[in-house]
Amino acid sequence: MFVKAIEEVGKFTRPIHTISRNYNETVVSPGAATLFFVNEMGCAITCKHVIDLIGNRQNINAHYANFIKEKATIGNNKYNKRVKELEAKYNYTNDTLVQLDERFMGCTTDPTLNYRWINHPKYDLSIIIFENFKNPAYQSHAVFLKDSSVLKQGKYLCRLGFPFPEFTNFQYNATTDNIEWTLTGQTDTPRFPIEGMLTRHLADANKISGIELSTPGLRGQSGGPLFNEDGLIAGMQSGTNHLHLGFDMKNFEYNAGGQKIRVTNQPFLHVGHCIHVDVIKEFLADNHIKYYEA
Repeated sequence: MFVKAIEEVGKFTRPIHTISRNYNETVVSPGAATLFFVNEMGCAITCKHVIDLIGNRQNINAHYANFIKEKATIGNNKYNKRVKELEAKYNYTNDTLVQLDERFMGCTTDPTLNYRWINHPKYDLSIIIFENFKNPAYQSHAVFLKDSSVLKQGKYLCRLGFPFPEFTNFQYNATTDNIEWTLTGQTDTPRFPIEGMLTRHLADANKISGIELSTPGLRGQSGGPLFNEDGLIAGMQSGTNHLHLGFDMKNFEYNAGGQKIRVTNQPFLHVGHCIHVDVIKEFLADNHIKYYEA
């Protein structure tokens, strides 16, 4: 049903690779998100929560660099106590993110990549503008659904993104106490589509602002396009909501393989939430970003 559409949408949908490290850890964690281009001039959209993370990279890394610099001045006198005090000053625990870096994959062949962003004041939506954009590495661009009235309950739609990051071209450098990209390892992550039925429209102040799907949006698909069987964009994957089904089992006993076992379970239905196509088009128009519709 979506075979041809996935091929077309894949021409302008690209991954954002991230690597990060928490305080007191040497393990580097890979992550991914998604963006897609709306025109031929290097303008794309993604989720605001994605931009909130990578847009704060410089502050995160600078904060840690200042911590290390100040830590180096601590003498041997009451060293452990003073380190604890310094950790409290910088609000560092073992779960604190201290280093982050990102790469925009397959967007341009330009040697340097500069970008800026415009965040939606209300919704989980951001415009990314790649500046001095000369050599695109993507093909085609999004074409948005012109008439959103066809988006009704029971309509099947598909999302495309880059969950399950498989790239391995990174490492922790113990000498520099830093995370870094390497020239070895796997550099890409396969795209992953997931379909779903439109279950409900999401409204805000009597305005339809989102689309709910019967299947979850996967981590890494945030910012990816939502599209119909013709490849026309109907929205953007934003988040996943968890609906309690009410079929709770508390110390429930049943037979499994001839043995009695007890299970406690609270099942949830995980449904995807997407930014509505009309919200996206309105935001692009308000910021004088060229887009296409059909």
